[in-house]
Amino acid sequence: MTTANPPAPAAAPAVRLRAEGLTVGYADRTIIAGLDLDLPAGKVTAVVGANACGKSTLLKTMARLLTPRAGGVMLDGQAIHRMRTADVARTLGILPQSPVAPDGLTVVDLVSRGRAPHQAWWRQWGRGDERAVGEALAATGMADHADRMVDELSGGQRQRAWIAMAIAQETPILLLDEPTTFLDIAHQIDVLDLVLDLNRRRGRTVAMVLHDINQACRYADHLVAMKSGVIVAQGAPAAIVTSALIEEVFDLDCRIVADPVSHTPMIVPIGRHHSAPPAC
Repeated sequence: MTTANPPAPAAAPAVRLRAEGLTVGYADRTIIAGLDLDLPAGKVTAVVGANACGKSTLLKTMARLLTPRAGGVMLDGQAIHRMRTADVARTLGILPQSPVAPDGLTVVDLVSRGRAPHQAWWRQWGRGDERAVGEALAATGMADHADRMVDELSGGQRQRAWIAMAIAQETPILLLDEPTTFLDIAHQIDVLDLVLDLNRRRGRTVAMVLHDINQACRYADHLVAMKSGVIVAQGAPAAIVTSALIEEVFDLDCRIVADPVSHTPMIVPIGRHHSAPPAC
């Protein structure tokens, strides 16, 4: 299949994704209790918090990978757990943590799997699918690697290949669970720049779980800070990030300064072996 010179991508339609009174757990343990969250359409949202606070559980439930004990998730006004799987897959894409491709799969084969929700017995592979795969490979810088085996790629290349598959799915909403995990700093920034491109140039609504609070402040329009299964604060990073919030959510003493590059809040940890100057 050809992937050269794809046309300019169309902007994604605005679709709303909302959690209402969400309670989720495993066995006899409750992870999330009575949570409400409305993802801002057409924006990048980052979910942050300490380990085991419920970030990934929230994302999985909003993607219909987990069933809530109470409450629900509304996708454009419809209860997502009552929708047809194909309808959900054409509207919402998710990239889970550390996905694994089958052995012997090429990059273009992997990306082409993103077109599965658009296939049916009466509609097989067509020009629209070809275009979507070509655009996804071009957007992620993976067109030159289309014929390589996925298991031969570097960590950063492999992550871009998975993101390309999610792009090829052509959903207006994209959920990313720790997309920078196990990547070095250069590849982390590369992936986050790509996420921002998807939002700014293609209009995708993006929600992602991130461990690095400074990267979350840099790349997100909307920040959601969680602790013990509840949302402690949410809003624009500049509006909600304070040393008190970081201490509450992460149990970390810090100072907040302006990022000299992005001018967003930047957290500077103090630790036991350093003294901090008085806060201004």
